[in-house]
Amino acid sequence: MADKTSKPKAKAKKSTAEKKSSKSDISKQLEELNESLNQEKDKYLRLFAEFENFKKRTAKERIELFKTAGQEVISAILPILDDFERAINQTLEEDRKPIEGFVLINNKLADVLKSNGLNVTETKIGDTFDAEIHEAITLIPAQDDAQKGKIIDITEKGYQLGDKIIRFPKVVVGQ
Repeated sequence: MADKTSKPKAKAKKSTAEKKSSKSDISKQLEELNESLNQEKDKYLRLFAEFENFKKRTAKERIELFKTAGQEVISAILPILDDFERAINQTLEEDRKPIEGFVLINNKLADVLKSNGLNVTETKIGDTFDAEIHEAITLIPAQDDAQKGKIIDITEKGYQLGDKIIRFPKVVVGQ
C-alpha cells in the first residue's frame, strides 16, 4: 500500500514539472509568434509604403507625360516658326502690306503653340552665358572686358515646353 501512495505523489510531481515546462514552452511559442507577427507587420508597412511611393511616382510621370506629349510635333514645327520670323524680319516696313497675311499666320501659329505650353526662353544680348540654358555656337573676341563671358548675339531663339527645355537658344559669346 505504501507503494501505491508513493506513485500518485510522483505523478503529481511530474505533472507540476510538466506544467512548468509547458508554461515555458507556451511562453516561448508566444514570444516567437509575437516576433513573427512584428516581422510580418514590418514587411506589410514597408510594402505599403513602397506601393504608395510607386503610385506617387507613376502619377507624377503621367502628369509629366501629358505636359510634354506633343514635344516631338512642336519641335518639328519650330523651324517653320523660325522661317516665318526670318522672312518677316527681312522685309522692309514699307513692303509689309503684301505679306500681312503671313504675319497673321505667324502670330496665330505662335499663339497656338503658346496655348499648348510652349514658351520662349528669355535670353537677351548682354546676359551672362550659362551652359545650362544656352548653346554657344561660336566664341568671338570681346571688344572690352565687360563683354567677356556675355552673350554678344542670339542666332536662334530657345523654347521651353512647360519646365523642360526643348531647344536651347543658340548664342554667340564674347571671349
